[in-house]
Amino acid sequence: MLEKLYNYFPQISGQQKSQLAALDGLYHLWNSQINVISRRDIDNLYLHHVLHSLAIAKVLQFLPGSKIIDIGTGGGFPGIPLAILFPQADFVLVDSIGKKVKVVQSITAELKLNNVETLQDRVENLNEKFDFAVSRAVARLDTVWGWAQPLISTDSKHNLPNGLLYLKGGDFEPELPKNIAIKHWSISNFFAEDYFKEKTLILLSDDK
Repeated sequence: MLEKLYNYFPQISGQQKSQLAALDGLYHLWNSQINVISRRDIDNLYLHHVLHSLAIAKVLQFLPGSKIIDIGTGGGFPGIPLAILFPQADFVLVDSIGKKVKVVQSITAELKLNNVETLQDRVENLNEKFDFAVSRAVARLDTVWGWAQPLISTDSKHNLPNGLLYLKGGDFEPELPKNIAIKHWSISNFFAEDYFKEKTLILLSDDK
């Protein structure tokens, strides 16, 4: 699966390949101590977690100096794979559960990801501004948008409006908040694996 991932992103450097390759051993080691990825899912790390996270990179290239918050990062997804792919962007990975933050801190330190900051906190307590929020399977889409919206800067530098990039499985229509701009992409358009047939990447923004 790792070679397939490299083929989907042929522009990545040798260092980035090494960092991505190191994820398998690091997550297996931590998962034997703290269950950050379900036991039945850990052997699908690259397909279900890393490649899924990197679907965001198929629609948006984070510019150098941009700031991204990963809301409810859990074991570090989608934040860690994105931080590997975009070393010139700054990522803040937030989770309220201390043991998960400990795992993320250790893995980012091992990978020497100097563009990652980790926080154990509730996202509602933050008052920084970010270009984008990213998140995956944390809560209902409208709930996560309620957390993300106050944190999103209106100063857009990218080819897409600043907002929340959310990775979602199944039907997302009932969870859409009202009176916002929506873009969405089927992840199966980016990756051929059957796993992505019901997976969608959604961008919510105030850009009308």
